[in-house]
Amino acid sequence: MSQPSVIQPPAGRYGPDRTARRRPAWLVPAAVVALLAAVVIVWLGTSALRDPVQWQDVGFSIAGPERIDVTFEVTKDTTATVRCDVTALSRSFAQVGIASVELGPATDRVQRVTLPVATAELAVTGTVDTCVVVGSR
Repeated sequence: MSQPSVIQPPAGRYGPDRTARRRPAWLVPAAVVALLAAVVIVWLGTSALRDPVQWQDVGFSIAGPERIDVTFEVTKDTTATVRCDVTALSRSFAQVGIASVELGPATDRVQRVTLPVATAELAVTGTVDTCVVVGSR
């Protein structure tokens, strides 16, 4: 018996051969990586506009049943004044103390603050609730 032959179209009749690549294999992945990098750069750049002040809890120290010292960092524009509200919580998550502090203009964007918070009973944790820009002096 004879082998069936595969029918091939005339060379060049239907465009270039599909196995031939028109662009290097690395070009598409490189373009995707470049696009993702651009998106991340834009996102990071605009986050500073969305969040003029940011804060992060660093820790706390229980000074006794009537006070807790809460330490946190605030990142803000050097010319801005911000007010931060700090809450002390009991073991049952009840609010047992609250304090506010205003941070004025400074030479550094990041300021570390330790704020004593008076409490009505023993607090087991302290945290920053919010920091907002109140203006500049």
